[in-house]
Amino acid sequence: MARRCELTGKDVQTGNNVSHAHNKTRRRFLPNLCDVSLMSEVLGRKVRLKISAHALRTVEHRGGLDGFLLKAKSRDLSIKAQRLKRQVTKRQTEETASV
Repeated sequence: MARRCELTGKDVQTGNNVSHAHNKTRRRFLPNLCDVSLMSEVLGRKVRLKISAHALRTVEHRGGLDGFLLKAKSRDLSIKAQRLKRQVTKRQTEETASV
């Protein structure tokens, strides 16, 4: 699996190590990825995702996984997260229509 956050799309970046003598060597900047299980209140189940630590803070700030997915742009999400977003929006529209 790629080293990419499933929610924000944060990916590996490249750059240079620069020594005191100004020698440049290539290096990689890896995102701080965490394997987490997040609870979806709308779906009523846990979802396992590989997300960055920054995305985990954002999920908590927006009120959980469902709130994050509803505000997120689909092009930034992974395929798995896009399917999850569709399930959440479908279930949420069913609940509001039945009430």
